[in-house]
Amino acid sequence: MASQAGHLFDQPDGELDRIQAGLRQLERQYDMLRGLLDAVLAISAELELEPVLHRIVDAARDLVHARYGALGVLSETGQFTAMISSGFCHDHFAARGDELPHGSGLLGELVRDPRPLRVDDLPAHPRASGVPEGHPAMTTLLGVPIRVRQATYGNIYLAEKVGGPFTDADQEVVTALAGAAGVAIENARLYRRTCRATEDFQRQLLPEMPHLEGWELQARFQPSSRAPCIGGDWYDVFRLPDGVPCLVIGDVMGHDVRAAIVMSQISNMLRVIAFDEPDSPSGILRHLDRVLDRMYGGPMATVAVARLESATGSGGRLSWASAGHLPPLLAVPGEPARYLYAETGVPLGVDPDLPRPDNHARLPCGAAVLLYTDGLVEHRDRPLSQGMDQIAAIATAHAADPLARMCDALLAHPGGAFDDDVALLAAHPPA
Repeated sequence: MASQAGHLFDQPDGELDRIQAGLRQLERQYDMLRGLLDAVLAISAELELEPVLHRIVDAARDLVHARYGALGVLSETGQFTAMISSGFCHDHFAARGDELPHGSGLLGELVRDPRPLRVDDLPAHPRASGVPEGHPAMTTLLGVPIRVRQATYGNIYLAEKVGGPFTDADQEVVTALAGAAGVAIENARLYRRTCRATEDFQRQLLPEMPHLEGWELQARFQPSSRAPCIGGDWYDVFRLPDGVPCLVIGDVMGHDVRAAIVMSQISNMLRVIAFDEPDSPSGILRHLDRVLDRMYGGPMATVAVARLESATGSGGRLSWASAGHLPPLLAVPGEPARYLYAETGVPLGVDPDLPRPDNHARLPCGAAVLLYTDGLVEHRDRPLSQGMDQIAAIATAHAADPLARMCDALLAHPGGAFDDDVALLAAHPPA
């Protein structure tokens, strides 16, 4: 062993340099392959299309140490429909506005001939058309097409590699990344189509608003902005046998197709039971809980059932019972909106024999009462109490507005994006 080691160090300096250079090359290749694997895992972990596109261009930049990167999305006719950038500061694009490239220069070269393109001296290239005002100067470029289902979806553009021009190895690794990017983009598009289909499915399970003499009603459903795209939130409105409107809001535990199916079963069952016990919201919930326990083993759900009774003269009266659901919100013009806190029973599926009381509240003329699911007030980055305070503040600000405008304002906060599905019912009593 010692003689072998001695023999190695007896090699000429040139041979040792060659061996060391080879080892460094192997190390660089290993680092690049490891980086490619990390990049593929990063873009494959996302399902929403826009974040996928951002991850692709960021990963490509990091992989070959490029200062700037962009992903140009193409239409079927080869026109740019979007340009996702990476590495540029805001000022670079403030000077050029939101105008997309026309594809007349080198960017368009890759559109016309969708093969990898590498340029070491951009200003000297015959197809170079210069850079827009405010755009950083560039000397080197690497462009690689992204193909999805045999069609060019877009192109990755990388510029200004740190330390020199782009190499054959850079081109190979970005081409490999583009292949994985095509799969990730197709998955994201499939996910988007699936979300739209499941959202449509859930909306089909929700009823149309009936006309209730004297009462104004509004209903909204807003799916979660996070995966998955289907859950167990629902609302319902119907007349009881005595002619009194009945409002129902509920949320089945879970976020999948099964939750939506259970939601539909509970909703239909509740309607039937309500016609048997129309006078007591708590009686409806008690009967429903017992039937669900015997037939299905008690699926977990929160539900609120309310009777909207017209009062003598004007206004109305709310009678409701809750199975673990959040309290109704009452908004009266000129007054702070307030939650109708009352004794709340346990959710469905916990213990069908535990009692749930009936609660009552007067609805002044011009007031609005709102029933909602927890997605309206729960957010990951703040406590429930803060979310409820913010919703009450919005209701206060819009208490004198038309009911539809108030509901739209509630769903517009925060930015129309919710961590969970939102179902919302609102009612104005007769004037």
